[in-house]
Amino acid sequence: MTKPQIPNDVYDVVIVGGGPAGLTAGLYAARATLKVLLIEGAASASQITVTDMIENYPGFPGGIGGFELVETFKRQAAQFGMETTSADVKALSAKHWADMKGWEVATSSGNYNALAVIIATGAQWRKLGVPGEEAYIGKGVSNCATCDGPFYRNRDVVVVGGGDTAIQEAIFLTNFAKKVFVVHRRDRLRATGILQKRAFGNEKIAFVWNAVVEEITGGPFVETVRVRDVKAPEKFTNIPAEGIFIFIGLTPNTDLVRGVCDLDKQGYILTDPGMRTTAAGIFACGDCIQKLLRQVITACGDGATAAHAAQLYIEDLKGEAY
Repeated sequence: MTKPQIPNDVYDVVIVGGGPAGLTAGLYAARATLKVLLIEGAASASQITVTDMIENYPGFPGGIGGFELVETFKRQAAQFGMETTSADVKALSAKHWADMKGWEVATSSGNYNALAVIIATGAQWRKLGVPGEEAYIGKGVSNCATCDGPFYRNRDVVVVGGGDTAIQEAIFLTNFAKKVFVVHRRDRLRATGILQKRAFGNEKIAFVWNAVVEEITGGPFVETVRVRDVKAPEKFTNIPAEGIFIFIGLTPNTDLVRGVCDLDKQGYILTDPGMRTTAAGIFACGDCIQKLLRQVITACGDGATAAHAAQLYIEDLKGEAY
């Protein structure tokens, strides 16, 4: 059987996204001796790199910073030959050679061809969509306590959300802020028990239950966060605060594959257990896919699975399947 002829500039796998899922996929694909290119976003960063401390990743009982963990992933993957470039991916389109099919990845710094593509683009924090939010980004509105917390030393701040990230960041902010007001639309938290215990035991944290943010106001910088009682909609409260940190869920970064493979109603990529999408040769992993739990460890598992599935797919294309 004659093996297909593949141009020299074609990668076996191009991975889009430089977070834990993408880097793990790169590690596994490179170890499988595939020709791998990982494209990191030039204008964006993985959510994990701005996480102050990760306590639930196995092997680090004392915790590890998100940036440090990702840098460790990068070094390990590079040891096995994974190439990396920084660019913003613009489009993904089917590509055919003489006797081979694949994909073209168009980026801000050029186009790359591959037999398979692994999408690991993650997700970004959802916006409140209230007056003042956009106007005060960088002037009191933030999605990164690690980045901006030190600016609020001895000041009052608001954290919006009740999940793990919101409560973990609220606790972190008590290292700087005079008072941290946690605004949550329900009367109980969704965060894990250990984080709840720490938050409830911290005298610097106050909870504003059954409340949603209606408006963010101020002068040159944020001065007041106006909230509404969800059980008494006519009741409003103005919280004096110089910063507001918003952690109310994620929106997947999947515009790149809209129309290429199937997404759910929220925009998450639909995959099978092998991380295969509905488009042949396109795999996906991490926070951008429909799944139950979005954590570093699940992203890594997704990435490993996607890389292995891509390896089997590529071997079949090349006529090298075992």
